Amino acid sequence: MLPSVLAGLGLGLSLIIAIGAQNLFVLRQGIRREHVLAVVTVCAVSDAALILLGVSGVGLLLQAVPWLIVAVRWAGAAFLLGYAILAGRRALRPDGRTLHVDAAPASATGAVAVRTRTGLAATVLTCLALTWLNPHVYLDTVFLLGSVASTHGDGRWAFALGACTASLVWFSALGYGARLLGRWLDTPRAWRIVDGVIAVVMLALAVSLVLPH
Repeated sequence: MLPSVLAGLGLGLSLIIAIGAQNLFVLRQGIRREHVLAVVTVCAVSDAALILLGVSGVGLLLQAVPWLIVAVRWAGAAFLLGYAILAGRRALRPDGRTLHVDAAPASATGAVAVRTRTGLAATVLTCLALTWLNPHVYLDTVFLLGSVASTHGDGRWAFALGACTASLVWFSALGYGARLLGRWLDTPRAWRIVDGVIAVVMLALAVSLVLPH
């Protein structure tokens, strides 16, 4: 059982630890200290559900409807494009009319970093969309991980436990560890750079989804 758990843990981490839309969103929420628990929970629970679907053999059924992955790919690309536009807009025209003020130290001019706080519902919906509208999550988590789990025979559920643990550990570390970067991101200029990078990455991911594979 332990070898299967460790195998699931290793493969789970190798599939999760990569620059992607979901990880960038968790990182951003962690740095801002906004709804981190909700975001980590949504990501971990969603991953667990997809892992269990793959291990249970649902991935084989999804292969019978290839058009579903195509539909998810285009929907995901459209969502990522919209998110990139919003991030780019924040980078070019930051909103100074804010509702939430972080306890950040004043700068040399006496200014304090001020940021608008996003509502919980909007944050959770965005997180769900970034997770479930990503076709790679089905290819990697459901198909690939499910296929590897099947090679463990009766230990496939121990394999799934290891993969689910990897997801929980990674998103928790990313979300709560990101706040350590807050001290360097306490100025509006720093956040414009962050949002600019996010916009570029999201746009690149959207384009990669619709390009011929």
